[in-house]
Amino acid sequence: MRTALITGLAGTVLSPRESDFLRDVRPAGIILFGRNLEALPQIRALTAAAFEAVGTQDLLVLIDQEGGRVQRLRPPLGRALPPAAAYGTVFSQDPDAAKRAVFAVSRLLADDLRALGINTDCAPVLDVPVPGAHGIIGDRAYGTDPDQVAALGRAVAEGFMAGGVVPVIKHIPGHGRATMDSHLALPTVNASRAELAATDFAPFKALNDMPAAMTAHVVFGAVDAHAPASTSKAVTREVIRVEIGFDGLLMSDDLSMKALCGPMRQRAEAVISAGADLALYCKGDFGEMEQAAAGVPMLEGRSIQRFETSLRILNEPRPFDAAAAEAELVRVLATAARSAESV
Repeated sequence: MRTALITGLAGTVLSPRESDFLRDVRPAGIILFGRNLEALPQIRALTAAAFEAVGTQDLLVLIDQEGGRVQRLRPPLGRALPPAAAYGTVFSQDPDAAKRAVFAVSRLLADDLRALGINTDCAPVLDVPVPGAHGIIGDRAYGTDPDQVAALGRAVAEGFMAGGVVPVIKHIPGHGRATMDSHLALPTVNASRAELAATDFAPFKALNDMPAAMTAHVVFGAVDAHAPASTSKAVTREVIRVEIGFDGLLMSDDLSMKALCGPMRQRAEAVISAGADLALYCKGDFGEMEQAAAGVPMLEGRSIQRFETSLRILNEPRPFDAAAAEAELVRVLATAARSAESV
């Protein structure tokens, strides 16, 4: 049996208490942050210890390695990666070239992650920013046109899957309109249901066949004015599962973000009650970790089926031309540098 939880860890080594927790609770996954990443051998040892503690290789090991501002593995631990917006710039000139480039770089990144025991990347971002929105998404987005975002997002996801890494599309059903950073406050979006369907929801609907997704801590007033998407039954069940048609593994965004309130157990219970398969707790506080675990059930029914479907992505990677992929990365990094200089 597996628990409907993904948890963060405190530091660079698995403490005896954390090891016991992983053995007893058997969460569906762990997530790594900068505090967990010191050296390549250390990262490999940490992930190996987590697999050993859980007692199975059926463990999702997540990281936020988008590129640009959001990459936990930075040089010398990982490659410098361009922000998503750089691929959008290439797309405006040559859509096919942009899709080839982002696929190749994602395939290259998949190899880097797997070598460290990391098998799941919380990317691509499918949010569509609008004028006046908070900069928390900004250049993390592949553009402002939903079709462009969907096209590049699919290429990213397919590159990861070709490399045996699970992509997590985020932040479903959309964070692009938010005027506040949900790490710090609860944003409210007041666009009409029709406008949301045509823009915010559209990239997620186009990629509704993906294996995993992360919800948004954003209130969509046209759907549910009282709860953020992550804890809203109406948003989860009517919009994400039916209108968007996503039937993959659904995890919350981080329970410890200030967009949510209440004790950690209550937050975990709320996202599961809304219809998420997994609650995501990112901080390394052991007491809060225990509270989050107490608020979630064992995986069963459709949730365990979705979890097992995502694990099937973790097959032997397909061969690819690594040198050509590295050349694509160099070209897009140069595009990103030119864009930065022109601002």
